[in-house]
Amino acid sequence: MSIFKNFFRSKSNKESEETRNENTSKYMPKIKLPIDESFTINFKSNGGKFLYCENLEEVFENVNHIFEENNWEDKPGYFYDKNLEARFKNLNLKKSALNEATYFFTTCENLIANDGSLLISSHQIAEKKIAEFPNNFIVFATTSQLVYTIGEGLRQIKNKNTEKIPTNITTIKHFKDLDEKDFLTYGSASKNLYLLLLEDL
Repeated sequence: MSIFKNFFRSKSNKESEETRNENTSKYMPKIKLPIDESFTINFKSNGGKFLYCENLEEVFENVNHIFEENNWEDKPGYFYDKNLEARFKNLNLKKSALNEATYFFTTCENLIANDGSLLISSHQIAEKKIAEFPNNFIVFATTSQLVYTIGEGLRQIKNKNTEKIPTNITTIKHFKDLDEKDFLTYGSASKNLYLLLLEDL
């Protein structure tokens, strides 16, 4: 089932699922959700903003909606990936140095389904720390980048980069204000993150 359909399922479908869950014994093994559904649920629970796109035209439309929603039309952004910058050149986005940018427009290595995080590396952020980037992230990714675990993502990075494995590999997981009392998130950088997910499968 595609991610897009997960967001727009009817209420009756959800209610029937809840009824099935209530009738299932607690001793039964947990049902493994499809990878797209698992990522969607976990990503949204982390506070991420999700925009499913069936084609590049929808991607461009959604970028414009993001800018209108946040009043960023005249605000500069930072691109580290020159290929990504070229892909979006027709939108005439204002660009600036990192320390002057309102948002960071980037790709990622993989989307991790089991915790809703994004796996990134030096291909996206060079050798900088996440905290050095603007609070606002716009991430462009495709459905073929979905993997269940970080381990799978790391294997894909290794297989794609046999000559030189990227450094500074990390995940972004928190997309809303963190609770200072929660020691599990201590030291994590929270980002206001929009994910533009293009269907390519």
